[in-house]
Amino acid sequence: MVGFEIAAVPYNPDGWGPLDSSSTSNGVVLPNHPSNVPFAPFSRSDKLGRIADFTRNNPNPRNNRVNPNDSAFDFTGDDSFAADDDASFRLVDGKPPPRPKFGPKWRFNQNYHNNRNQLPQRRDEEVEAKKREAERDRARRDRLYNLNRSGGNNPRREAAVFKSSVDIQPEWNMLDQIPFSTFSKLSFSVPEPEDLLMCGGLEFYDRTYDRITPKNERRLERFKNRNFFKVTTTDDPVIRRLANEDKATVFATDSILSTLMCAPRSVYSWDIVIQRVGNKLFFDKRDGSQLDLLAVHETSQEPLPEAKDDINSAYSLSVEAAYINQNFSQQVLVRDGGKVSFEEANPFASEGEEVASVGYRYRRWKLDNDMYLVARCEVQSVVEVNNSRSFLTLNALNEFDPKYSGVEWRRKLETQRGAVLATELKNNANKLAKWTAQSILASADMMKLGYVSRVHPRDHFNHVILAVVGYKPKEFATQINLNVSNMWGIVKSIVDLCMKLKEGKYVLVKDPIKPQVRIYEVPADAFENDYVEEPLPEDEQVQPPTENADGADSTTAATNDVEDKEIKA
Repeated sequence: MVGFEIAAVPYNPDGWGPLDSSSTSNGVVLPNHPSNVPFAPFSRSDKLGRIADFTRNNPNPRNNRVNPNDSAFDFTGDDSFAADDDASFRLVDGKPPPRPKFGPKWRFNQNYHNNRNQLPQRRDEEVEAKKREAERDRARRDRLYNLNRSGGNNPRREAAVFKSSVDIQPEWNMLDQIPFSTFSKLSFSVPEPEDLLMCGGLEFYDRTYDRITPKNERRLERFKNRNFFKVTTTDDPVIRRLANEDKATVFATDSILSTLMCAPRSVYSWDIVIQRVGNKLFFDKRDGSQLDLLAVHETSQEPLPEAKDDINSAYSLSVEAAYINQNFSQQVLVRDGGKVSFEEANPFASEGEEVASVGYRYRRWKLDNDMYLVARCEVQSVVEVNNSRSFLTLNALNEFDPKYSGVEWRRKLETQRGAVLATELKNNANKLAKWTAQSILASADMMKLGYVSRVHPRDHFNHVILAVVGYKPKEFATQINLNVSNMWGIVKSIVDLCMKLKEGKYVLVKDPIKPQVRIYEVPADAFENDYVEEPLPEDEQVQPPTENADGADSTTAATNDVEDKEIKA
């Protein structure tokens, strides 16, 4: 039998395949082993293909360093085997993978955060480009908006600096400061008031104005021959007479009380003069006070031009609003009709003088067991309802430029009146709240709001009436979130604070920047005709005293230094 001899298989400790050299480490020589034959490295997971292909050409002929004979054993760039395997591969389950029911496919990918490169890059670039373009457009609009309104120097409402309504003098002594946050927690209920006296006369309301629409607007007329009176508390002869008769302890007017009641909604600065005479307290306003005007866009976020001579500045709009309000209250009355006269005539009019239709109701509220408040309240008209007379208050909202409010009354009043009122509540929250408070104080049965607009946005002399809407004061107060108990709680707290002061004159000033009021003790001749006010810089004005004794002493010393400088000067 022929024997079969098994050749020696050398052991390769460095990997799979034959050794690199023809001789092994133990001296065994491999028979018939070609010299200089390369072997492609591989691992267990690699696919095994042909050992050599002598029909192939050199895949990289430019590389002269590679031996052309070696190309037969080089399969590094050959993917024919993988292609064959992929073509013959088939899934057992032929159903397509489930897709999400809504939204883009990649949004619900579980590996979204790990595979961000799989997102559609072109769509992201388009979105980013649109965002950058929108940012540029908005910046360009804001820049042009500010340039057109005040020459490019107009700051935003958040950065606007408001001035104080009265200049703080060095000899004034600040007694206390009250933040508005404490007012929101106050509550006080008062019983129904009693009428002490009614003066003046009222004309009847013309109900045809309730049917006015922007399509049949009416021109606002001017009543130059009728006189309107804005008399303060201590100049009222009726209040002086009631004070001498000891009818009450506190005396004020409806405009002053409404300013106190709606103080947390105010933005602009205002001031009220308080006089303590004996055991009585009088709330007054200065001559030419801001209380005689009507603020416009006070609570709006859009800034108004700061130039005083601009027709859309805060001061010009306040004068225009007061002018519109007076003429509107007289135009909506029945011409040459009947007139309701009260017990006494208008206490401020001379004999034979033509006065506006207004009725003064002197009313008394009980604040405490031995404390009463008397206020002069105004109503502008009367109407017959079911054989009974109902009192009305007449006020007008004015539109000066739709670009500021964003709502054009001529287009929205008929179809979206609620949107127009909501915009006015946002821009003029304090003014509407004060009108509502005055109507509640006067116990008016209805408050009429007129919508008056300019004929042209640049014409502040000619106006038209677009609509007139009526509301019940208490229901409207609920609608604008005006709490009557909170209103009286604010008045009661201020009255209690002032009753603790000694006799003298004081001024209550709303801070022009911070939401708070301050009480100053002023000289007896302050705000008189011969009293000259010299405004001081902000850093030299009297600062609030600190809580510790050292801070209080330093504040007093600083005040004395300022007074010494004034005396030496």
